[in-house]
Amino acid sequence: MVKAIRIHKPGGPDALVWDDVEVGAPGPGQVRLKQTAIGLNYIDVYHRTGLYPLPELPTPIGLEAAGVVEAVGEGVTELAVGDRVAYASPPLGAYAEARLMPADRLVKLPDQIDDRHAAAMMLQGMTVQYLIRRTYHVQPGQTVLFHAAAGGVGLIACQWLSRLGATVIGTVGSEEKAKLARAHGCHHTINYREEDFFERVKEITEGAGVPVVYDSVGKDTFDGSLKCLRPFGLLVLFGASSGPVPAFDLGRLAALGSLYITRPTLMTYNAQRADLENSAAELFDAVLTGAVKIEVNQTYPLKDAAQAHRDLEARKTTGSTVLLT
Repeated sequence: MVKAIRIHKPGGPDALVWDDVEVGAPGPGQVRLKQTAIGLNYIDVYHRTGLYPLPELPTPIGLEAAGVVEAVGEGVTELAVGDRVAYASPPLGAYAEARLMPADRLVKLPDQIDDRHAAAMMLQGMTVQYLIRRTYHVQPGQTVLFHAAAGGVGLIACQWLSRLGATVIGTVGSEEKAKLARAHGCHHTINYREEDFFERVKEITEGAGVPVVYDSVGKDTFDGSLKCLRPFGLLVLFGASSGPVPAFDLGRLAALGSLYITRPTLMTYNAQRADLENSAAELFDAVLTGAVKIEVNQTYPLKDAAQAHRDLEARKTTGSTVLLT
């Protein structure tokens, strides 16, 4: 038996239960992992609360971890016992000391990247990769707006965008977070508690607006994000930390300048093995060359996942958070 955090019914942080679970031998195409570090992400909250309904309960949650291969199933040739690997992919179940995973969802880790940083970077880092390199291919000299710039995804994005030669406008919730974002390459910070971010973006861009807005906040920022776009601009809505966006009249896109909206997910962008490998390789290169530094600013024992969720939802965390087995 191993320990895992499971959900028996949707709810608040107290819905996370420290359970004994069985992990059997790997089947065809699978490996058994001994997990050392698990990434905490806001999508975990959506699964816990039922915003993203789970098909079967009880179930462990979590989509990201790093560890060591303990056993391989039939047909697995690209991995061997002892390999250090990481993932950011379904099936759910990362909140566990050990688990089974499809081998084709795992990537080998470079020796220079330790398990904690790997668990902190896979989901958030590959999210940034697809957002700024594939959903909208940001070019040098462009100005972009990135909400929640001091969060885990935001800090990676600020660094990567700055290295690409873009000007980054980031929204934050405090002066402390503003300083953190600026230290990671954000050129202009807007404290949304004290300023109207739409007005500040218009001021910074001299009324032109931005070609792309990256918004993981959702309900609270949606209208303002649309207004920040220049004609033909793209709103990339990749999360909803403040709640889902209400029903929306598509006619507003025409009135605001023939705008575009997309709701992408990492799972779609990395569904093909080749895309996963390319995304991970570009992320590893960005980290190993120093373009992106992964900040593990909080760690919790896995059994204390409920407290980690409380702190995440209270916006007390910055950078990346890792649960340790």
